[in-house]
Amino acid sequence: MTKRMRGAVLAVVALAGCTHAKQIADIGFRPPEGPYRLIVMRPDVSVGLLTAGGAVEPREDWTMAARANILRAIERQQAGRGGSITVVATREVTGSTPAAVADLDRLHDAVGLAIRTHKYGGPALPTKRGRFDWTLGDDAVRFGRATGYDYALFLHAEDSFASSGRVAVQALGILGCAVGFCVVAHGGRQAAFASLVDLRTGQIVWFDALASGVGDIRDPAGAERMIDRLLDRMKPGRPAPIAPR
Repeated sequence: MTKRMRGAVLAVVALAGCTHAKQIADIGFRPPEGPYRLIVMRPDVSVGLLTAGGAVEPREDWTMAARANILRAIERQQAGRGGSITVVATREVTGSTPAAVADLDRLHDAVGLAIRTHKYGGPALPTKRGRFDWTLGDDAVRFGRATGYDYALFLHAEDSFASSGRVAVQALGILGCAVGFCVVAHGGRQAAFASLVDLRTGQIVWFDALASGVGDIRDPAGAERMIDRLLDRMKPGRPAPIAPR
């Protein structure tokens, strides 16, 4: 293997082990303080097996274990942050109807994915360049009025783990570098995002996204590391970065 090819393989290995997290907030946002009431919604979690072809097959047992670990990690992380904080494991205990909460969860997933796409390296939306202006609208305001909470914290997390077939494909890719055809398939990945919603206005006032080639949220310690990276310190808002065209 030539020096250049060794460099390419090492770069792939290094990138696989990287973890990136970046916060964005409304320009006027200040982390909540004082007697505020915050509800942490049931996390949207999915964990699966990465097949040789690159598809992710969801695993219910892994997902349930990961969600339980994340809930415990959030409870630990939020303890002592001030305010009145409620972490809910089911939609039935939020203080609103399960149907209304399910609608709000789906809306947050759609908006959160749009933020991640258009504010983290994807194509910018013409009307939102240089601005952080996203909302869950009247649904969130109605939820706040029904429950009495000031803020809602939403979290979406995905994790995947390479199957033996995928590992074999990765090994073949590395071997290909030795003959000048260096295409190494990626392995399992972890991705998550969290949003803080002001329930008096419906606006998303703070957002953080994480991507990592390491970590395992099926493990309690792995879930704690992910939650710490996402939620450990909310930074005040500043002008939103301008996403690429």
